[in-house]
Formats: sequence, structure tokens, C-alpha cells
Amino acid sequence: MKNIHIVWMMLGLAVALAACHSEATPEYREPVAKGRQYQLAKVVQEPLSGSIRLPGTLEAFQKVSIYPRVNGFVNRVLVDRGSRVKKGQVLLVLDAPEITQQYYAAQSKYLQAAAMYAASKDNYERTIATSDETPGTISAHDLELSKARMLADSALMNSEQANLRARGVMRDYLTVTAPFDGVITERNIHPGALVGPDTKVGDKPMLMLEEEDKLRLVLQVPEIYSGQLMNQSGVNFGVNAMPGKTFQGTISREAGTLNDRYRSEAVEIDVENSSRTLKPGMYAEITMPVNGSAAALVVPSSAVVMSTEKKYVVLLKEHRTRWVDVQEGNHHNDSTEVFGDLRAGDEVIVNATDEIKEGTIIH
Repeated sequence: MKNIHIVWMMLGLAVALAACHSEATPEYREPVAKGRQYQLAKVVQEPLSGSIRLPGTLEAFQKVSIYPRVNGFVNRVLVDRGSRVKKGQVLLVLDAPEITQQYYAAQSKYLQAAAMYAASKDNYERTIATSDETPGTISAHDLELSKARMLADSALMNSEQANLRARGVMRDYLTVTAPFDGVITERNIHPGALVGPDTKVGDKPMLMLEEEDKLRLVLQVPEIYSGQLMNQSGVNFGVNAMPGKTFQGTISREAGTLNDRYRSEAVEIDVENSSRTLKPGMYAEITMPVNGSAAALVVPSSAVVMSTEKKYVVLLKEHRTRWVDVQEGNHHNDSTEVFGDLRAGDEVIVNATDEIKEGTIIH
């Protein structure tokens, strides 16, 4: 009887252990979205023309730092910061007596060489005339010597003339003129100062000249938009210094290459500024039209989910959700261009959130 009792106790313990094991291992079930209705939208393949907003900087259309070409002392400065000048207008005058004297010395040598050439030329012409009138009176050797002397004097005169012109150019460097119409924005020199190519004034130019009647608006266009720009198209922009005002410009130049560091292309917009309302150095916010990419897929903007790690859309295929990583393109109204592992006609969930897990079954 005792042995029978022990057997029944062991059987009861085995049943209890089996029951505990059954409760500790729940049956796996796939997540199912119950009680929620999701709105779906089909993916469409078409270019989405629109506009983008990018920051930029206004720069002078032309800008030049004026340095001295020759050594000399500043004699007169005829302009100051803010002076408006015309092309060819004298800005400052340098004084270098040695350069002036070298010019006059070169001029004297040229005049001497010119007189010698004139004399040898006259002698050659007379010799030829005498030989023609009385044949045999002038030997052929004398004729050749006379001609050679004239040619040598001609070469010497041309050499001295070239030297005189070079000295004249050096003397002209003493008078500094404006290369174009503009405004003097810097003046770092005063009369009496010694300047020259090897003499720096605090690493600054003597004068800074900028053209402000026309400006360049320079911006960096991201790689994804660089092939979608409408060349010669008008753009609108505003500046931080004048909120609420809108200005116009024209896309005029594209770099044609991408910056290796920022993966963007430099674009310039010409801006007429005859009223000089805008100033170089101002920051601007540009609204730029873009064509859109023919290979782009368009989805509702609310279908794109943005997390701290990536952007994706929730694709529904065979009643099962799948996260598809995408890169955004143009935006227009409530539509967005996306690039990713999608096909035209695929269905994505509108108003998707990160609460919809991947692999969820939706009926």
C-alpha cells in the first residue's frame, strides 16, 4: 500500500510540472491592427514642380582691392570711404622722383636714337641717288655699308622707343584710377605713407572698390536640386534687414560642379540695385523654382515618417506593413517627392506614424 501511495504522488507532481510549463510558454502571434481604419494612397510617378527656400548672401557684382604697383610716397588721396567714382577717375597720386627721372632719361635716349636713324637714312638715300645718277661713282660695298648703318640705327631707335614706353607705363602707375564705376568701401592710406609691392599696410589694400548698382546673390544648392534648376528664371527673395519686402532677381550662372565638402553647387543670381536699397553682405532667403525629377515618386506629405534615425514610408503589401527608407525631394502643397525602394502603384499609409510597427497585419 505504501508503494502505491508513492506512485500516485509522483504522477501528481508530473502533471503539475506539465501545467506550469504550458503557462510559461505563450503561443506566438503576429501583431494585428484591430479596430483601426487606415487611409491608403497610391504612389504616383511624375515630376513635382515647385519651389525651394535656400539661404544666400549678397555680394558686390565687381570688387577689387587696390594695391600699389610701384614704390613711392602717397602724395594725394582724392577719395574716401563712401565716395562714388566713375571708371578712369583718379583715386590717388603717388610720388616717386626716380621713376620720373628714369622716364625722362629714356625719352632722351630715344630722341638721340631717332636723330641717328634719321641721319643714316638720309645718307643712305643720298648714296643711292648718287649711284643712280652717276653709275660707278659709289662702290657696291659702300652701298651695303650705308644700308647696314641705317638698319642698325633703326633697330636701336625701336629699342629705345620700347624702353621709353615701358618707363611711361611705370610712371602712369603713380596715378591710380578706378577700373570701373563703384563705391570706395575701404581707405587704409594717407598722404606721406610709403607704399609699394613689397610694402604692406597692415596686410590691407590702399583702397577697396565695389560695384553696388548691380549685385550677385550667391547661394549653395543641394545636390538633389542641382539638376532641377530653371536657368534664366526669375526668383524672389527677402533680406533679414528688411522683413516683409520682396525683391526679384534672375538665375544667371551655375558653377557646373559640386563642392566636395558640402555636396552642393554654387549658383549666382544677378540683382539690379540702381536704388542701392540692398547692400553687399546682407543675408537673404531665396524662393527658387525647380522642375522636379522625372524619376521621382510622389506621395502625400503626411505619409513620410521622420524619426531621429531616418525617414520612411509605411508600405502595405499583401495586408502586411513594411518600412521603406526614402529620401525627400520637392514639396508642393500636400505632396512630396520621395526616392526609395518603391514602385508606381504601391500603396502607402496616409498619416503614418512610428506606432505602426513593421510586419503588422492590416485587413
